[in-house]
Amino acid sequence: MPQTPTLVAMFDSSSFNRNLYQTKEEESCSGLYYQDNNLLSGSLEALIQHLVPSVDYYPDRTYIFTFLLSSRLFIHPFELMAKVCHVCLEQQRQNEPGTDKSQLRKIAPKILQLLAEWTETFPYDFRDERMMRNLKDTAHRITNGDEMYRKNVQQIIQNLIRKLAALSQYEELIAKINAQSTDRMTVLKTKPQSIQRDIITICSDPYTLAQQLTHIELERLSYIGPEEFVQAFVQKDPLDNDQSCYGDRKKTRNLEAYVEWFNRLSYLVATEICMPVKKKHRARMIEFFIDVARECFNIGNFNSLMAIISGMNMSPVSRLKKTWAKVKTAKFDILEHQMDPSSNFYNYRTALRGAAQRSLTAHSNREKIVIPFCSLLIKDIYFLNEGCTNRLPNGHVNFEKFWELARQVSEFMAWRQVECPFEKDRKILHYVLTVPIFSEDALYLASYESEGPENHIEKDRWKTLRSALLGKV
Repeated sequence: MPQTPTLVAMFDSSSFNRNLYQTKEEESCSGLYYQDNNLLSGSLEALIQHLVPSVDYYPDRTYIFTFLLSSRLFIHPFELMAKVCHVCLEQQRQNEPGTDKSQLRKIAPKILQLLAEWTETFPYDFRDERMMRNLKDTAHRITNGDEMYRKNVQQIIQNLIRKLAALSQYEELIAKINAQSTDRMTVLKTKPQSIQRDIITICSDPYTLAQQLTHIELERLSYIGPEEFVQAFVQKDPLDNDQSCYGDRKKTRNLEAYVEWFNRLSYLVATEICMPVKKKHRARMIEFFIDVARECFNIGNFNSLMAIISGMNMSPVSRLKKTWAKVKTAKFDILEHQMDPSSNFYNYRTALRGAAQRSLTAHSNREKIVIPFCSLLIKDIYFLNEGCTNRLPNGHVNFEKFWELARQVSEFMAWRQVECPFEKDRKILHYVLTVPIFSEDALYLASYESEGPENHIEKDRWKTLRSALLGKV
């Protein structure tokens, strides 16, 4: 495929008019609605037709991405693939009798390019056997056994199989890591606290730990399919009578794993702070994580930054007033200000824009790193989805909404492709990913054991927790 600008650059381009290659003259009156040369809406059938190349037409990359991303709200990908195949074959039949081979040779590479873009950008669609079948069938029919294109098809399928194999390996690894991770309270009952390790014994340098957290973030980001942001909010299409594929569309496994990682990091931070018996050790741990959070901010790793701040703001940690009295909190106050949720996270969004701008002009992977606060990105997409209807009163697909959805997701796509420039430290990574952490109840118990209850409610809770978790009264 020819080298083209990145999707995010194309979406952000001031000259982008949302349909750069509109050459099908009849489309202005065949189910697609334009305003100022921008495609705003259309019937589903017309939008599918607009996706399929012809001898003198190839859809703009931004349209391909936007439609493949959003169409799953209305039609299952395998059904879309079948319809694309049908339109392609119809075009072939129109060239008969005596099909002009030169015409076929003009259209076949374009259709193969469309299939290549689909498999490259949305490879997880093809975990469905029906999709893989349709892909092979479409490719075979279009190339018509022509040796010239057979190798192209082979390469598309081999690249796809490689991606799907890597995804399966990643999912197996995540399952293995999750299986190893146990509740810390269970470990404490069998292993004396005096020989428990803490994170500072594994990694005493905040910058090194921030780098290793960035490794985890970028790896997990890289496996999130763009379609997962849409599938998280799939609802029944009012014009679709078939309910069978609804649940099948709602696949968000890797996005969920990423949110779980955020929660794990927050609980790890809280566990490491609540574990030490001595006040000065707890204070040192808080100061250590403040420095780690600051290094995450400098790297552009906003997700780990927010997870660390969330961990330090959990009630079992924030109630440790005697511990916090020993902490120099000036740096923490600055970080909290940066991630302040007021005015819809205005300060964070400003910092994110700055990091995104730096990434666009960067010369090294180190400067390209932008790891957004994932929960807020999901929330933004949720409100965009809830705030605008998918279909207009005339039954048309509201494509204006999906341009904006695609713009947001394409930016994420650019960020997730950055390779981590830091050297891996497997010992640190293993600790962070597998060390047992406290549950919320265990955190409260550890907190009360460190600094006693301050009122009757806390005292009652402490007694209940001691009985339930330690078997003590």
